[in-house]
Amino acid sequence: MTGQKVRWGILATGGMAATFTADLVDLPDAEVVAVASRTEASARAFAERFGIPRAYGDWETLARDEDLDVVYVATPHSAHRRAAGLCLEAGRNVLCEKPFTLNAREAEELVGLARRRGVFLMEAMWMYCNPLVRRLKALVADGAIGEIRSVHADFGLAGPFPPTHRLRDPEQGGGALLDLGVYPVSFAQLLLGEPSDVVARSVLSDEGVDLQTGALLSYPSGALASVHCSIIGGTPNSASVTGSKGRVDVPHGFFFPDHFVLHRDGRDPEEFRADPADGPRASLQHEAREVMRALRAGERESPLVPLDGTLAVMRTLDAIRERVGVRYPGEERAVTPA
Repeated sequence: MTGQKVRWGILATGGMAATFTADLVDLPDAEVVAVASRTEASARAFAERFGIPRAYGDWETLARDEDLDVVYVATPHSAHRRAAGLCLEAGRNVLCEKPFTLNAREAEELVGLARRRGVFLMEAMWMYCNPLVRRLKALVADGAIGEIRSVHADFGLAGPFPPTHRLRDPEQGGGALLDLGVYPVSFAQLLLGEPSDVVARSVLSDEGVDLQTGALLSYPSGALASVHCSIIGGTPNSASVTGSKGRVDVPHGFFFPDHFVLHRDGRDPEEFRADPADGPRASLQHEAREVMRALRAGERESPLVPLDGTLAVMRTLDAIRERVGVRYPGEERAVTPA
């Protein structure tokens, strides 16, 4: 696949699907050729909105469409296993929204399926594709702040969300952790990898999902990562990385930062700013470009968002849920034992 446009299918028609598709159609080397929803009416309305030629009223037909180079799965995460699995079984390449699945067991099933079928699979962790986040990671990896001692990241929304909202619905994998906490955990693991120990506490709703969660991740090096998420309080959505010789501060929006500040011992602070063209949603286009680059290169996964890293994040999310007592309907031994 070199030179021609990459043909995309969109599976789901909700807000995230619309946001991604709006950015995708602006890319000259991308073409959205099909969309699927649970109902034909919803698929047709979405297709008309974005000028998409084909609309399907079921997921299976999209999965069987051999005219597609890749399918973007944007269902609620409780349906990711089924939706992405249908596409992978049919031999379609897949970009699947985050959180990748409800739990690590489902994630392992999808990764195993993709590897057996020899098709591309990537979690839509757009933060990892952001140029400024990549710059931050490279500076830290190159020793700009010495050995990492601690990482902090938080993501909170003020709410309040009513009990009927999907963020409060156990059937849809509701709660702060999977929707929002996946970002702080992924940021910490981008820099430190998978923790060796996890301690966590949550405030739970009457429905049994977490309204806010804090976790402390420990590493063999002695480094610690503190992560926090909330759907009952707006937080700075900030992050920091402290090392033996300095610190990096991301004051706001660490998952699509417009700048960060590098503090090195004995030097003046250095500010690194995003390209003016990289607005809050440009990271979605960087994500799409990375998928298309990998497909043209014949790669089965992205080095920016490796599948083993996705599995590691899912194991950490499982460990946090196990410690705070959150399980979703239909889960048996779905989460990592404490």
